[in-house]
Amino acid sequence: MHTEPSVSWLDLLWGRNGLRSFALAGGVAVHAVNVFIATTILPSVVQDIGGLEYYAWNTTLFVAASILGSSCAPMGIRWMGLRQIFLTALLVFVVGTVGCALAPSMPCLLFWRTWQGLGGGMLLSLAYATVPLIFDERLWARAMALISSMWGVATLSGPAIGGMFAQTGHWRWAFWAVLPICAVLAVLLLTQIDAVGRDRSTRVDAPLGRMGLLVGSVLVISAASLSSVWAWQAVGVLGGLGLLVVLARADKRASQRFLPEGAWSLNSPLGRTYAMIGLLSIGVTTEVFVPYFLQVIHGETPLAAGYLSALMSAGWTLGTLISSSRGPITVGRLLVLGPILSTLALAALAVAMPLQSVGAWTLSVLLLGVGLGVGLCWPHLLTDVFRAAPPDQQNIASAAITTLQLYAMALGASVAGVVANSAGFIEPGGLAGAQRSALAVYAVFVCAPALAIWLAVRARRSRMQISLS
Repeated sequence: MHTEPSVSWLDLLWGRNGLRSFALAGGVAVHAVNVFIATTILPSVVQDIGGLEYYAWNTTLFVAASILGSSCAPMGIRWMGLRQIFLTALLVFVVGTVGCALAPSMPCLLFWRTWQGLGGGMLLSLAYATVPLIFDERLWARAMALISSMWGVATLSGPAIGGMFAQTGHWRWAFWAVLPICAVLAVLLLTQIDAVGRDRSTRVDAPLGRMGLLVGSVLVISAASLSSVWAWQAVGVLGGLGLLVVLARADKRASQRFLPEGAWSLNSPLGRTYAMIGLLSIGVTTEVFVPYFLQVIHGETPLAAGYLSALMSAGWTLGTLISSSRGPITVGRLLVLGPILSTLALAALAVAMPLQSVGAWTLSVLLLGVGLGVGLCWPHLLTDVFRAAPPDQQNIASAAITTLQLYAMALGASVAGVVANSAGFIEPGGLAGAQRSALAVYAVFVCAPALAIWLAVRARRSRMQISLS
């Protein structure tokens, strides 16, 4: 009897396959490491060049540009070929990184952070899209796992790089430190990635208009954070949400959908699953302000603050590992337990973070708990997307997961900026402003996983009714 030969990690990581794997993983790594570097050094950046009122914009613009980059990458493969579009994406990222390192002011830094996000989003999308183009099918699963693991590597290395340079007063060198990795990546791309995928005869349409509405919604909300008048802040938030409603209506009528059928309705299993993915991701975006709160309120060093803020992502990874192999009955419970844990952790942070008397160990447990709650149900939410999507729209459904997660991050950072600034982040600023902002941000963002609890309970009831019928 003929049996399928077993696949080992050596098959993926040896010879030319190994060099190709490192090229794809490197593309994700430079993007992911940069996310944690920027979060860690940002308190030092605003102390040096000012721009405290634009604090959350660094994440919002970077992630919003990443959405555009990730959506344009498939068209780039068809138009330019795999190697050329990869190198173009890397060049855009490098130019943005050099600009960030040289930025004399916050507006200039934001401009180059946008370019960084555009190139990083393209690298992120290209890494996943390249796997089926250059590897045998038997290696796909391990290649995807390797690429995804780069976020774990970034959780360890990003805060170390950013914290080390910020602590010595040389935050700009944190950006320069990424460039040697980019140089090695360029060599790998030139020598190991073939110029495949180019096919200008096949038209690939992207919903750029609807993508513009998606990005515009977070930018409108971010603009609201610059006003000190609560009425204008409310107008900005409502305007951003209004653009999202326009997007939903346009997508339902479009021949080429942005999200699969049922994704825009909470009455459908797919809509509830997407909503839970978005809400849980929004809860984690509070990590944007964690380094600042820890340094200003609790007197932590940039290095320690960077690692403490990364605990949310570490908890996410840990929760995923714990829950990934659970059975159907346990999964149903985890889908409810996960949002409950995140809700309780954020609620506790609303009380603990503003208090100088609370120790780092207590805050560590709470920060880890926010991410752990997401991780406990994350792999099962992704699986539910595939199960609930129409059979002929599963490719759209899977691709939309990355876009939705990036949008949730950008939206969360925008809203966090509005909440923090309105609570006193800028005026009075300092210790008092940080304490008031910490209370407001966590008190507001606890609503996101709390809504996910309601959706999880609804989903569990639907499952029970189906099993009994």
